Amino acid sequence: MEKEPLFGKTPEQLKTLVQSLGMPAFTAKQLSEWLYKKHAHSFDDMTNLPKAARELLNEKYTVGLVENTTVQTSSDGTKKYLFPTAGNKFIEAAYIPDEDRATLCVSSQVGCKMGCLFCMTGKQGFQSQLSAGEIVNQIASLPEREKLTNIVYMGMGEPFDNLEGVMKSLEVLTSDWGLAMSPRRITVSTIGMIPAMKHFIENSECHLAVSMHTPFHDERRKLMPIENVYPIAEVIETLRSYDFGKQRRVSFEYIMFKGINDTPKHVKEIAKLLNGLRCRMNLIRFHPIPDTPLLSSTEETIQEFREGLVKKGIRTTVRASRGQDIFAACGLLSTKELVKQQASDF
Repeated sequence: MEKEPLFGKTPEQLKTLVQSLGMPAFTAKQLSEWLYKKHAHSFDDMTNLPKAARELLNEKYTVGLVENTTVQTSSDGTKKYLFPTAGNKFIEAAYIPDEDRATLCVSSQVGCKMGCLFCMTGKQGFQSQLSAGEIVNQIASLPEREKLTNIVYMGMGEPFDNLEGVMKSLEVLTSDWGLAMSPRRITVSTIGMIPAMKHFIENSECHLAVSMHTPFHDERRKLMPIENVYPIAEVIETLRSYDFGKQRRVSFEYIMFKGINDTPKHVKEIAKLLNGLRCRMNLIRFHPIPDTPLLSSTEETIQEFREGLVKKGIRTTVRASRGQDIFAACGLLSTKELVKQQASDF
């Protein structure tokens, strides 16, 4: 029987656990400090716990920190890490260093069930949810952990389709007893699952990013089936009902597809949809994935699109392309590993 990991549990959960083992309640605080402040990788490292307690914990549980199995390094310094998860599956995390910041893009699911036309992770199909511990492990087990300034939930999976795991992971990341990160350093991305998005807005202080990719209903539902359930117009109207304050950011992600969503009529409709909403737009170059007819807009078209949005009063940036030489698009590296694992099963 597989041992249950402790990493990712809250102090209250740890308190219940140690008391069930007949240990004093204060052991939970000691465990929490070893897990999140001292980065212990084994119970034997926890030297202020009695030997009998360490032996009992070793017998029934595991710490739960897992090192990466593969790393690919791009010529621009971007690194793609592959982490194993339960059930012999794999997830990816991308480390993106810049001049004055270092961002980690983390995964929230193994695979994805949303089926977006442009996404390699979706082609894997949905395999499993990540626990809070498996999400935070991508940060805690990162060799560059001390250099991190920002975290974005934009890796494999739809974060709000794993609402419980994501919210618990944010608690670990931002709590004083956890990694004590500022929520202003964390952005969670969604394709627009409205009920879960509302829960996140009301119970977190982290930034929100919404994948738009086109403002038109018929076009978006071809690219993103979620449009049939939660249209982008309804997502934006929901956002209007919240006061995010000056420190909390709402942004929209927009992958540029040649001849599909990159025309002046798209600029006009985006401006109409976002009128009066304090937000920013991130334009993203599309990097082709296998078996897709989609192509990226030309550089000239992307810059004209940005200028058009800026003239409409929408703060717009073009996101720098990083790690193109190392399977940097989400899902490519893990799909490669998944195929290799499946081949070895025969």
